[in-house]
Amino acid sequence: MQVMALAEVADLLGVSRQRAAILVDRADFPAPIANLTVGRIWSAADVQAYAEKRKQRLDGSGSS
Repeated sequence: MQVMALAEVADLLGVSRQRAAILVDRADFPAPIANLTVGRIWSAADVQAYAEKRKQRLDGSGSS
């Protein structure tokens, strides 16, 4: 299983670490799989799926 910390989440989403810190606290963001002394970590597959849904929303897919 591949995992991501906040810095990798920010890179994948193309946002700053500060913005990523806000996004990971949203209800629609995947739950972390562990809380380590270095911080929370997420499943890379879960974050990738979130990124794809987010891109569709930002691109306006599905809107009239």
